[in-house]
Amino acid sequence: MSFMKRLYRPKTERLLGGVCSGIGYYFDIDPNLIRIVWVVLTLLSIGVGVIAYLIAWLIIPQEEDDRAEVISVT
Repeated sequence: MSFMKRLYRPKTERLLGGVCSGIGYYFDIDPNLIRIVWVVLTLLSIGVGVIAYLIAWLIIPQEEDDRAEVISVT
């Protein structure tokens, strides 16, 4: 049985879209470090990081609920 890591945007512990948190958890790095690097690269690249963030926000799926929904029929 093999375990594969999945890249996802968490529903908690996120600031905007959860992209940096998801990348941080995937690579086992502090998400704040990812945020700082992302901001620095965005400033150095004259805003290209903003476009990359938006694309990542669209591509990376949001974390799924592990909870089963309970439906009561009366």
